[in-house]
Amino acid sequence: MLMRKRWVQIGLVSLLIILLIIINRTVLDLSPEAIKAQILSMGIWAPVLFVIVYTFRPLILFPASVLSLAGGLAFGPALGTALTVTGASLGAALAFFVARKIGKGKWQWKNGGKTAFIQKKVEGNGFTVVLLLRLIPIFNFDLISYAAGASKVRFSHFFSGTVAGIIPGTFAYNFLGSSAASQNNMIIIAAIAFFIILTIVPVLLKNKIKRYLENH
Repeated sequence: MLMRKRWVQIGLVSLLIILLIIINRTVLDLSPEAIKAQILSMGIWAPVLFVIVYTFRPLILFPASVLSLAGGLAFGPALGTALTVTGASLGAALAFFVARKIGKGKWQWKNGGKTAFIQKKVEGNGFTVVLLLRLIPIFNFDLISYAAGASKVRFSHFFSGTVAGIIPGTFAYNFLGSSAASQNNMIIIAAIAFFIILTIVPVLLKNKIKRYLENH
């Protein structure tokens, strides 16, 4: 059932991308280069403002995927990934310290469930658990950050695990976003295929990761 739901999501995302490309090229005639130019019209401040917006994103729970796609479109897969990783890592750190400021243990008592589970596991093996949860996002990105902050895990373990773990997924989103500015159909297909693969992997490994976390 979960696999079927994931395939439906993948199909809808892929269909939406294809429709946007077709509409852009045949109806609106609004090139990705024009969108990119608007973002970059802020000049040398564009990368800085992008990172700042991404840093404060967790406070308003704005979808990270939207910003990641925009980063790829505006800055390309390489620079876009670097800026997104920077912003996402700083945003995770902000959420971590907000939760820590509120007080360790308070959220665990109030929420229980997933929050308590994450707190318990990151306290036992911070870097490894955070790395796995970032690589295989079986829990919400911001939930992990807030739960870790409310735990006793060291910030250095949380932050290093976050940075290392988000790179593959971040590149997938930025590559997908940057492909919209490409007139090469092979690049577009490759970006969609890479994105689909990284979307399916968490579903395939979800139960294994949960069993590993439960036993360690």
